[in-house]
Amino acid sequence: MPRPYDIVLFGATGFVGELTAEYLAAHAPADCRWALAGRSTARLERLRERLTRIDPGCGELPLLRADSDDPASLRELARSTRVLASTVGPYLQYGEGLVAACAEAGTDYTDLCGEPEFLDRMYVAYDAAARRSGARLVHACGFDSVPHDLGAYFTVRQLPEGVPLRVDGFVRTGARFSGGTFASALGAMGRGRQMLRAAQERRAAEPRPRDGRRVRAPLGAPHRSGELSAWALPLPTLDAQVVERSAAALERYGPDFRYRHFAAVKWLPVAVGGALAVGSVVAAAQVPAVRKRLGALFAPGTGPDEARRARSWFTVRFVGEGGGRRVFTEVSGGDPGYGETAKILAESLLCLAFDELPDTAGQVTTAVAMGDALLERLQKAGISFRVAAVR
Repeated sequence: MPRPYDIVLFGATGFVGELTAEYLAAHAPADCRWALAGRSTARLERLRERLTRIDPGCGELPLLRADSDDPASLRELARSTRVLASTVGPYLQYGEGLVAACAEAGTDYTDLCGEPEFLDRMYVAYDAAARRSGARLVHACGFDSVPHDLGAYFTVRQLPEGVPLRVDGFVRTGARFSGGTFASALGAMGRGRQMLRAAQERRAAEPRPRDGRRVRAPLGAPHRSGELSAWALPLPTLDAQVVERSAAALERYGPDFRYRHFAAVKWLPVAVGGALAVGSVVAAAQVPAVRKRLGALFAPGTGPDEARRARSWFTVRFVGEGGGRRVFTEVSGGDPGYGETAKILAESLLCLAFDELPDTAGQVTTAVAMGDALLERLQKAGISFRVAAVR
């Protein structure tokens, strides 16, 4: 049956939700049928009024009421649209109901989740149902983890086919985070045992790469990179896991693929200080009372202002080698956490709704679900993917 909407944005009145809505108001095609969704109709109305300054046609934008605590409203929401995005985190607390509704309804789903435990739990619980219904469940459609996933994909395409490949990614950013991002990170830091158990359950359920292919994403060790003139610190984030899953699904990554993920820091004292600071926060997050007090420092729904976002930037540099060829590539853009994340999420929604894409279903990565189509969209939208050197 035809559905009334092409795209629905759930959590539209949150910090990144509003930025995503603004991007859609400015860039969605005229024939795109999209709607805003959330639990407060009054806040949705205020957002719609602001969007009319970008596009007067947004004055007729439909507003849909739904709540993460109301499964019936989530099922109705999922049945109303072809593609649905959620910006409502932490996803471990608020996200499962919408994933379940989309998997059941055959609705393509995207989010901004950077929580490994959530992705693993959603895979075990809903991947099979989504495959049956035809839904594509595409998590981490923001700075977590598209520049890294598509950056590795772009790098692999510059290397020979059918040979073992090695790719390292090095991330640098100049940006601040929002309250919602900090809350998600704190929650993940305090759930080490649960995260490990979810990963083990996923490994037991997930099929291995076919044809004897080998795919790995080891943590790596701190080291000095002469090529980048920076210290490389291993990043145990979701991004490397996403790259690994893309490599496992796509034969173009070769018969033996390895990816490592690092933060690039120019000065050793900064690298040491950053590592100690992160370690201190992780240790503090193990105590519930301390974790709660830390969370109160940055309220969810808040974030850097427009002037600060305008000064923010990111680069992810990749070194890839295989078959006697060595390439250096770079993905770069503006404010990673919010401006570019909203852009990436919105372009992912438009890509799923309107582009010719591979025939996939279940929990899939951006490289697997959208690949070249999303890469082209992001380049046109101002995110740079370039080959810096070949040796």
